Amino acid sequence: MSTAPQEFAFDVVVVGSANLDLVATLDHLPRPGETIVALGYAEHAGGKGVNQAVACARMGARTAFVGCVGNDDAGVFLRGVLENEGIDTTMLRVVDMPTGRAFINVDAHGENEIVVISGANTQVGVAHNSLVLPTAHVLLMQLEIPLTTVLGALNAARTNGSTTVLNPAPYKTLTPEILSLVDVIVPNETESDACGGTQALLGAGVATVVTTLGEKGAVINTPTSETSIAPHKVVAVDTVGAGDAFIGALSAELARGQSINDAASVGAVAGALATTMHGAVPSLPTRDVIRKAMAK
Repeated sequence: MSTAPQEFAFDVVVVGSANLDLVATLDHLPRPGETIVALGYAEHAGGKGVNQAVACARMGARTAFVGCVGNDDAGVFLRGVLENEGIDTTMLRVVDMPTGRAFINVDAHGENEIVVISGANTQVGVAHNSLVLPTAHVLLMQLEIPLTTVLGALNAARTNGSTTVLNPAPYKTLTPEILSLVDVIVPNETESDACGGTQALLGAGVATVVTTLGEKGAVINTPTSETSIAPHKVVAVDTVGAGDAFIGALSAELARGQSINDAASVGAVAGALATTMHGAVPSLPTRDVIRKAMAK
């Protein structure tokens, strides 16, 4: 991780996706060929980039968002959501494509299935033919944007002296060049397996692997250590956004100067609390709420 002693414009810069989430609440997830009637429906701001930016901002981090939306009502809505959270949207571009969408089914046990239509997210770092990032303590990214953009942002972060955090979701094959530029990677168990496992990630040059384990907490691996992070027990109603809450809180705490162990402990509580409400952005907790939960 970077230890460059310098002033940064932001605590966290998030380069990522912006989607409108269309959420159906169901008794059970449909089987192939099955048609079922939803128990409820809602529309929320979403996309891993937006979710994680909001999670950072609610942790008190000075946050900027870099992404693309379409010239449509969904794009206007998403910009408004970000700005209402105090997030800088100077680098949220409008492009001639529909804003991204995610179709989400959530069952009575809080499990979900998601179909994403990328739309304008395919143009992040492509539109306007440049990707100039503001300086930040932490650069946070996911994989709902082009891999060429991920690589370009990681290189820019190295120049800026930022700590780089990558959420490898949804999974895409990552090149050795990309992995060598990542300070902290945060996969879930499925994504970790797809990446070849913890040792493969460390062997590729990633400094720290933080694997989220859902209701079992998380585990932190470095080349010389392994640390388990205890879970925070809750009654889950909707797991959408839990991983985004975890990584947003972790990134904000790293930007605050906390150790990776302490940051992941806060992230585990944030992720658990996010499962107690429906929707991704509506469920993301504030730092005060997290601190109160940790004090109990």
